[in-house]
Amino acid sequence: MRGNMIPSDSSAARLLSDDHGRDWLDMDPWRVLRIQSEFVEGFDTLADLGPAVGVFGSARTKPDDPAYQAARRMGRLIAEQGMAVITGGGPGIMEAANRGAAEAGGKSVGLGIELPREQGLNGYVNLGLSFRYFFVRKTMFVKYSSGVIVCPGGFGTFDEMFELLTLVQTHKATTMPVVLYDSAYWQGLLDWLNGPVMDRGMISPLDPKLVRITDDADEAASIATGRI
Repeated sequence: MRGNMIPSDSSAARLLSDDHGRDWLDMDPWRVLRIQSEFVEGFDTLADLGPAVGVFGSARTKPDDPAYQAARRMGRLIAEQGMAVITGGGPGIMEAANRGAAEAGGKSVGLGIELPREQGLNGYVNLGLSFRYFFVRKTMFVKYSSGVIVCPGGFGTFDEMFELLTLVQTHKATTMPVVLYDSAYWQGLLDWLNGPVMDRGMISPLDPKLVRITDDADEAASIATGRI
């Protein structure tokens, strides 16, 4: 640095300053360290997890909903094969899959996210992590899941599903079975992808084949675990 760009104090002086303001906690360099710490904690915690299946779905699904009961059965079936179940750790479909895994004595993993109205990890998680950043959380899903089941859900579920499909499509992630459960819920999306989206050349004819669709919880679990 030269001229008026030369700072009036040194880095060491700023470090040892008695200014105890908290503004630095919201500066980008500090955020980078937070992000790094989340990756380190996630990798360290999940490194020995073993084979696992991710289950995505809505936090708004109630326990009396057939989709909740289906996800609970999927969680149990996956755990009975000695595989971990990974969810977002919240209520609804996530709770159901964690519940099934826990009831079967398996590894029930919850990767939570800090949100204003979230209540924390559900009570059926026996290995949990909480993240500030969605992209770190999604990295953990993709890195440690060898198959994925997508149950009915909203924007968050769509985001997780399409992120995964994009990574598989572009060969940034290992090809894995992706199952959409509940054809009545998902068929409209597949019709749109196979219709206007493909007709206008936005995807290749191979891309819709990255997913399988089923109305059978047992079949969903079988497909998702089939390559593990």
